[in-house]
Amino acid sequence: MNTQRLLAPTLRSASAAALAAGGYIHAQLYVDEYRFIHIIGPLFLLQASVSFALAALLLMGTPPLLLRAAAAGVTLGALAGFAASRTVGVFGFTERGLQPSPQALLSLLTETGTLLLLSIWQMTVTRQHRAARTPVRTPIRERATH
Repeated sequence: MNTQRLLAPTLRSASAAALAAGGYIHAQLYVDEYRFIHIIGPLFLLQASVSFALAALLLMGTPPLLLRAAAAGVTLGALAGFAASRTVGVFGFTERGLQPSPQALLSLLTETGTLLLLSIWQMTVTRQHRAARTPVRTPIRERATH
């Protein structure tokens, strides 16, 4: 079987799994600790919910570019929130290092992996579309010889 035909479904499934794993970590943190933190708790729940929804949509079939972009946006938002919570703080909430352990590290790995998988998937789709297009050739005008 052609490896190109297997690549897109594999990347789709792997992206969905990584996105769902990041959502699961956020849901777990919400239930265990963060639900009592003003604004931050609901944001963790929102991130988990959107991640699960997007992961389900990704598994339903080859999604349009907008769905892949939404998944990347959610992932980038989680990474930005992580970085902000360890530097300037988010709504007065700050954390240090890779705490809580091991969720902080696992979250970083899953979010980074999700972005990597989505990027590879997008490059694969773009390459397949370019290969499928027939090249447009400009007619060469013959020069009249005098």
